[in-house]
Amino acid sequence: MKYLNKKEAILVLEDGTIFYGKSAGAIGTATGELCFNTGMTGYQEVFTDPSYYGQLMITTNAHIGNYGVDKEEEESEGMKIAGLICKNFNSGYSRPRADMSLQEYFEKENKVVISDVDTRSLVKHIRDKGAMNAIISNENLQIDSLKEQLKLVPSMEGLELSSSVTTKESYFIGDENSDIKIAVLDLGVKKNILRCLTDRGCYLKVFPMHSTYEEMKKWDPNGFFLSNGPGDPSAMPEVIEEVKKITNDGRAVFGICLGHQALALSEGISTYKMHNGHRGINHPVQNLSTGKAEVTSQNHGFGISKKDILNNENVEITHINLNDETVEGIRLTNKNCFSVQYHPESSPGPHDSRYLFDEFVKNIKNS
Repeated sequence: MKYLNKKEAILVLEDGTIFYGKSAGAIGTATGELCFNTGMTGYQEVFTDPSYYGQLMITTNAHIGNYGVDKEEEESEGMKIAGLICKNFNSGYSRPRADMSLQEYFEKENKVVISDVDTRSLVKHIRDKGAMNAIISNENLQIDSLKEQLKLVPSMEGLELSSSVTTKESYFIGDENSDIKIAVLDLGVKKNILRCLTDRGCYLKVFPMHSTYEEMKKWDPNGFFLSNGPGDPSAMPEVIEEVKKITNDGRAVFGICLGHQALALSEGISTYKMHNGHRGINHPVQNLSTGKAEVTSQNHGFGISKKDILNNENVEITHINLNDETVEGIRLTNKNCFSVQYHPESSPGPHDSRYLFDEFVKNIKNS
């Protein structure tokens, strides 16, 4: 076994709190909003999820990297997190099918890691104080200099990020002879969402986020899908205007995560920045129509207003979070549209909510 002599690294929070650790991954400095994920597995899927774009990820699981990296388990092309903060970073791996170690992966993607951090203390801190920006570095250990750099980092509130992760050109996926054609508005879509739709026999055309309703309509789809993605949903008013046109079309619509928030905004439901968001693979959600609970995969830092929904006769709540009673799903009572805040495609996570893709296909067939 090869033992590594790790360099020193430092983490500085927006409120002045400092954590010291060891260097891993690439040499450099990274900034972004702190968030934490409670999943014990699936780190590669998390790191490549476009919804995490520009964020510094804290993994609460003590060991990261022990099964390496497999190209087939990426949720997008390349890593989307800004950097990683963890307790134990494993440079080796034990899985035969792995393509490379996590250290090699972070070096390849030029992403910075700080390990040997007291992540329990760090997570408790941001749970109490709320989400905030931070900076990590293994090339510059001068605290005053890092604080000055950190001041230049914009708040996630009001930040539009989908344009950084959406496809540049439209593309097709699935069986072109399928009877079910779905136009996907790519706000930062995960590969497994597309896979869950094609597994149900759908043929997809994935459109860039700034595509118009008219451009999507020309393809003559049977339904529309609004994808997940990063950033503040209220910071993309042009997209919301197109979503209004999509929902007025009459064809079936399904939204996930940012797509759920975009659907809500199109109906006059406001969004808000959460204290520290929901991120992990074991969040309990109740389906209000069946009364059943689902264990879900989640990744969001914004939510939609329950008060606004209760004052809107055209929108009803379908799912709630059993931890904090925030809204996890809605349905439009006057249109063939529904959405969920969480990730039924999981990857990583449980498959309890995969039935939602079946419901979408059923809505398309019945419309």
